[in-house]
Amino acid sequence: MAHAYTPGLRVNKETLISKTRRLPLKGQVVVKKGDVLGALDVVARTELPGNVQPLKAASILGVHQQDLEEYMLKNPGDSVEKDEIIATAKSFFGLFKSHVRSPITGTLESVSTITGQLILREPPVPVEVTAYFDGTVSEILEEEGVVMEAVGSFIQGIFGVGGEVAGDLVVVVSGPEDELHADLLKPEHRGKIVVGGSRVHLDAVSRARELGVHGIVVGGIDDADLREILGYDLGVAITGHEDIGVTVVVTEGFGRINMAARTFELLGSHVGRQASINGATQIRAGVMRPEVIVPTQTVLTDVQHVEKEPEGLGIGSQIRAIRVPFFGRLGEVTELPPELQKLESEATVRVLKVRFQDGEEATIPRANVEMIET
Repeated sequence: MAHAYTPGLRVNKETLISKTRRLPLKGQVVVKKGDVLGALDVVARTELPGNVQPLKAASILGVHQQDLEEYMLKNPGDSVEKDEIIATAKSFFGLFKSHVRSPITGTLESVSTITGQLILREPPVPVEVTAYFDGTVSEILEEEGVVMEAVGSFIQGIFGVGGEVAGDLVVVVSGPEDELHADLLKPEHRGKIVVGGSRVHLDAVSRARELGVHGIVVGGIDDADLREILGYDLGVAITGHEDIGVTVVVTEGFGRINMAARTFELLGSHVGRQASINGATQIRAGVMRPEVIVPTQTVLTDVQHVEKEPEGLGIGSQIRAIRVPFFGRLGEVTELPPELQKLESEATVRVLKVRFQDGEEATIPRANVEMIET
């Protein structure tokens, strides 16, 4: 059978999920290999150095920088409090005094007799990395983090905003074509991951924030609503760090696009289970997709039967069109012609033949589709 490589979205009912949980810099790993953890359990922690605050002490005191150490009341390494006097100089036979006060609470790091500056550093910022999803610690990365593993469902989306959150899955619409409106969200959805259908409206996102909903998984979203949610136009960048009070994962694209039936059914089969989602998205080099993880087996035993090596695009592969005129439509590859074909634009490219879900057939460039790994 002919095969070809093409980027793809994963929609796996049961697969081995493996994620590296790494600190931004070396620190302490607080779990052991084989530990079974919950999504919110801390696996490693460290401290980021606090911000540096330079202070032109010699200029404030009106003294020569080479003499600065004579006027210091604190030594490098000493702790300081905000507004505490850390250097003093007298003038006019002691009648007048000039003081240098610390602008921060922190530590005096250095005194320079060359520049006349003091370097103060704010307190370190504690950083903790959690397990992210229920699972088992399969590997310890000394002083850096761990590798977490579990067996379960794994779904990648097209786009997302907001960071890592966890909560029980709840479906609030009847089908993948239904839109998610604010009136479908109730107080009992606090802390949940809410699954919608074809589109989420701005009022629903606002309502979700008010209620304390942790996340929304839905087929589509309007770009105008997204702009209103964020408060700015989102350029070509990495998302996932937005502080908007709720994480949103879009599985299909922008506008009113029905969630793929298979994705909707898979999420529906896990209602009541805890899911972990992450809206982080990067569409340039080093593609990063938003994701939904629903662990079903957290204590790992024999998982060989669910491991699957990625395959190329082949006859029968499920694909999604990612460019007009078929953008967003799902179908099955029926033929992979080996020869190049000329398009109406006069470009000569490799193509494939696809049968869409409604029965329509078309020939489209291979570069205009992405494979849905199942």
